[in-house]
Amino acid sequence: MNHVPDTSRRTFLEAGAMALGAGLLPLSPSASRPLASSTSRPLDSSTVLPIAEWTVPQFQSAFQTGRYTSLQVCRLYLDRIREMDRRGPAVNSMIELNPDAEAIARQLDVERKAGKVRGPLHGIPIVIKDNIATHDRMETTAGSLALVGHKPPSDAFIVERLRAAGAVILGKTNLSEWANFRSNNSTSGWSGRGGLTRSPYALDRNPCGSSSGTGVAIAANFCAIGIGTETDGSIVCPSSHNALVGIKPTVGLVSRSGIIPISHTQDTAGPMCRSVTDAAILLGVMAGADPADAATRDATTHGTDYSRFLDPSGLKGARIGVAREGFFGYSDAVDRLAEDAIALMKKAGAEIVDPADIPHANDYGSAEGVVLRYDFKHDIEAYLATLGAGAPKT
Repeated sequence: MNHVPDTSRRTFLEAGAMALGAGLLPLSPSASRPLASSTSRPLDSSTVLPIAEWTVPQFQSAFQTGRYTSLQVCRLYLDRIREMDRRGPAVNSMIELNPDAEAIARQLDVERKAGKVRGPLHGIPIVIKDNIATHDRMETTAGSLALVGHKPPSDAFIVERLRAAGAVILGKTNLSEWANFRSNNSTSGWSGRGGLTRSPYALDRNPCGSSSGTGVAIAANFCAIGIGTETDGSIVCPSSHNALVGIKPTVGLVSRSGIIPISHTQDTAGPMCRSVTDAAILLGVMAGADPADAATRDATTHGTDYSRFLDPSGLKGARIGVAREGFFGYSDAVDRLAEDAIALMKKAGAEIVDPADIPHANDYGSAEGVVLRYDFKHDIEAYLATLGAGAPKT
């Protein structure tokens, strides 16, 4: 894909927000307000979110120098969410805000001032998909009204790791209900609980699913970083549609315990961020061996510091295959973008193996569907059994 400067996204979103009369965030944060408060003050559209497009290293530098506190940053993001998610352009990416987010940020500021830094995400605001369990005052529903009020018994393992690393969970993001495994005709980005998520770039376009809310929230600068989940395309597709970096880790690198499942064969959570650097840092926090997920027993064999692989010359000598049969020829415009990307990788030193077709590449869909249906029947009942009395069992 052609390189798009960071300023293009920022300018586009700001212009779109102003055109819709939503405005952008002023410098001074205000007090916490409900998600869709009708009493929220209008924003001055001549001002710009001062932390727009910031990376994790930029935030950490600002925290260390005292330029910002975590509480200030959280309030900036929360105000922006309240003015632009359900109001203004109404992209509808957040299904719920964390009522304890400001208190958590305040405590993390106290810890930092006392010389204690929990980890690489200390004080960093993050959003997570609403199929990832949190044992707090938020719901975990996969967007389904059937699970409202049925609390998981504990944090998901990856949530434990986020908290240990100092992340501030701002809230849960909307998704394609049941991670898009509810119907052959389901709509990407729609859930019964959260409604329809819309692209921040073009409100009438599909933001892709099922991690649509996470993708839109990050693209719209509602948070610093986010987490989605994927069985087949649910991280990489909304990352692509929202101009983000998305990683679907190898199954077994990141724990699935506490995540509402589709398939233990293919499910995994992964980072969704605005930069490769942020994605590498977040993946390092997420990855780890979980006794409750046997597939992760070797997760730390090669370490978890993925930032050490951030090499601008990393494509030199890499062999990259181009699978054309079954993947090209559907759209001239998309084919041109792919050819541009191939040319850029070659220019960066990659060895392009073209073609590198995959035999029977288009024959696996029906077989995958059979596997997923069997996995889902077993895995969803195992998850529901953890919710206790009164929760659905099948």
